Amino acid sequence: MKGFVPTPLPVVDLMVAKLFDKMPPTPEDTLLDPGCGRGAFIDGIIRWCDKNNQKIPRIAGVDSDPNHIVIACEKYSGYPSIQIRHADFLLQALGRKFEFIIANPPYVPITGLTKQEKREYRTRFHSATGRFDLYFLFFEQALHCLKKDGRLVFITPEKYLSVKSASQLRIILSEYSIDEIDLIHEQSFRNLVTYPAVTTITHRKLDGPTTIVFRDGNTKSVEMPKDGTSAFPSLYGKTEKKAGYCTLGEICLRVSCGVATGVDAVFVHKKNGIPRNLKKYSFPTITGRDLSLNSYVVQSDLEMITPYEANGKLIPESQLGALKEFLLIPENHCRLLKRTCTAKKPWYAFHENPPLNQILQRKILCKDITEKPFFRIDESGEIVPSHSVYYIIPKNPDHLEVLNDYLNSSEVRLWLESNCQRAANGFLRLQSTILKQVPVPFSILENGWLSGQKTSLLHGPEDSANIAVNG
Repeated sequence: MKGFVPTPLPVVDLMVAKLFDKMPPTPEDTLLDPGCGRGAFIDGIIRWCDKNNQKIPRIAGVDSDPNHIVIACEKYSGYPSIQIRHADFLLQALGRKFEFIIANPPYVPITGLTKQEKREYRTRFHSATGRFDLYFLFFEQALHCLKKDGRLVFITPEKYLSVKSASQLRIILSEYSIDEIDLIHEQSFRNLVTYPAVTTITHRKLDGPTTIVFRDGNTKSVEMPKDGTSAFPSLYGKTEKKAGYCTLGEICLRVSCGVATGVDAVFVHKKNGIPRNLKKYSFPTITGRDLSLNSYVVQSDLEMITPYEANGKLIPESQLGALKEFLLIPENHCRLLKRTCTAKKPWYAFHENPPLNQILQRKILCKDITEKPFFRIDESGEIVPSHSVYYIIPKNPDHLEVLNDYLNSSEVRLWLESNCQRAANGFLRLQSTILKQVPVPFSILENGWLSGQKTSLLHGPEDSANIAVNG
């Protein structure tokens, strides 16, 4: 099975304990282990039943890997209550529902799926939207297999709680009682850093808050959003607007991740490594590692070769000239064609079209992953940030310096520490959805007001003039 990763024994025992907490199984109860592999969870259930003097429930293990099936069938041949089935859990109906479901579903991003698989999954599953992951679909399918008042325990990456591609999955989950989300240690899978979350769900309408168990041992009861929005603000802090404050997103043209080329090895090079005839296509660029907490200077020795005009439109292939010759060098061309992110775009396009007409101006930059959040100004306005850098462009250019000073304040740092997703070793993962919610006091922007009107906080000079004319 794609994405199969063995579940460590301590994690198995933790999840089985959650599955049966105050709900011990009976011999008549049915239990499903989708993607059972070689039987790690079935072994854990047997251990739990032996320890608690309980009879084993009727267990169905399902897996699509014939090698795993052979091992599991042999291992449990002496257990009449355990049945192992060779099937694709996502595509083949099991024909019944279960009181208990437990799994470590496969983690497979959309880039790991074939075109046929993506088409099939998008047809069958509501959660197969955007850049979905296979475990989203396992969640959805398993919930369809769960009996009323039954319990499900899954271990998955925690990012389903926040990423945009999982918004439909979060809407589906909101129809159930999410009893607990245990954010277990990031090294639970040893060298595989997945920021795992053990989610416990009961098939009934939500009748109370969700208990969040944080990695430092603290707990918190939260009301999970029901509209598919990120759960992180509920988990890590409060984001309601305060009197006298707007949000960063309201006063900015752009709060965005930098440019993703899809293959930096082709497009990003040191300045002295770019041929002279390609200089007209290149812009200074910067990565997260180039931004320093100890320096206010924004600089790097990298440039990004960009097949786009200054207005952000892709240069027609017939007009690429020397750039086309460079991109058709066999090594470069091979790398470009291997990308899946540009399947419906011209072969030389970036993963996402860069809005150069907005990027090429003075702006505020920050790292996407950082131990301590900090912000720096691109004074030149010439830098095209890479995908490991976020850029912030106020609607009113006069707000740039004062806004940058405020973003570097202890007030904002504490807010970000309360609202951002955690990465490895306690680092913060900044995301545009979170950055846009940073509260900004009107008072720091007073110098940018026009005629004392707060509307100027939300618009540049041209927009404010339009408001005055049309008002």
